[in-house]
Amino acid sequence: MKDSGWRMGTALFLLGLVFLLIPALASAQEFPTKPINVRSTFGPGTPFDVAFRLLASRAEKMLGQPFSVINDTTGGGMIAMNTIAKEKPDGHNLLLGTTTTFVWVPQFRKVNVKYQDYTPIVQFGKGLIGMVVRAETPYKTLKELVEYAKKNPGKLSYGATAKSTPKQVALEVIGKQEGVDWTFVPFDADNLSLAALLGGHIDICSAGTAWIPFVQQGKVRLLATFMENRSKTFPDVPTAQELGYRFVDPAVYLIAGPKGMPPSTVKKLEDAFHKGMEDPEFLQLMKKGDMEVFDRNSADLTKHVEQSFGTVGKMIVDFKLPVE
Repeated sequence: MKDSGWRMGTALFLLGLVFLLIPALASAQEFPTKPINVRSTFGPGTPFDVAFRLLASRAEKMLGQPFSVINDTTGGGMIAMNTIAKEKPDGHNLLLGTTTTFVWVPQFRKVNVKYQDYTPIVQFGKGLIGMVVRAETPYKTLKELVEYAKKNPGKLSYGATAKSTPKQVALEVIGKQEGVDWTFVPFDADNLSLAALLGGHIDICSAGTAWIPFVQQGKVRLLATFMENRSKTFPDVPTAQELGYRFVDPAVYLIAGPKGMPPSTVKKLEDAFHKGMEDPEFLQLMKKGDMEVFDRNSADLTKHVEQSFGTVGKMIVDFKLPVE
């Protein structure tokens, strides 16, 4: 009887354990079980925000659940970063951002998160960053702008999205190399700094592709880009690197989730986004905005983030850039 009772107790215990494990196993296998929320560090209507929404609409066909995008550019995207870091790593809460929020900001400012707090999922593109001035200004080249700034210390101001972002650090590096003193004015999004430039409130705008139509319309002048290679849309415009400035930022656009996501969930998201990147309408939209489709999986993206972190750290030391 005792043996029988023991066996019965053991069987009930194991049965109970199975019932406890079934929901967890089913959850991982059935992902996604509800809409996927995405915190975007891009302003609404900006080129990459529009591109991601189109990409998401294609990816959700494979996943069977819709994406809900919330734009949150506060603090250069750090509020969105903090929010996602605290979410459950079940794949239903993701971050749309750049290496700016993962690599740059944490090395310049005291923040509550680090890149190790996330699971990089996929890179879907590379963007174009450059500096523009109003077309009616006399500066035809970056050299002419720098010469004026040297003769008129403190007179020129430039706008960019938040301190410690590549768009701001680029002007900081140029200023350090040239001994230029100009004033930084922070904005929450590229389109806001561009609007300030067009309105005459700042003299220079360092931003992403929001300025492309205004360059094409002749309202602003592109002096230099901060990419590895020249823009295909503006091949006559030099990169800052070509002009002798030790700054380059490949503007990696990525999707990530909280640390500890199940590999099977990451793989499902990877596959859905990879498939979405093949969509002709998505490819056309990226091309139109001078945005390069660049597909990195989770493993490769994780390595890239780690390497970039080291590169930026070295630049901070080399140029003695101010950090908090």
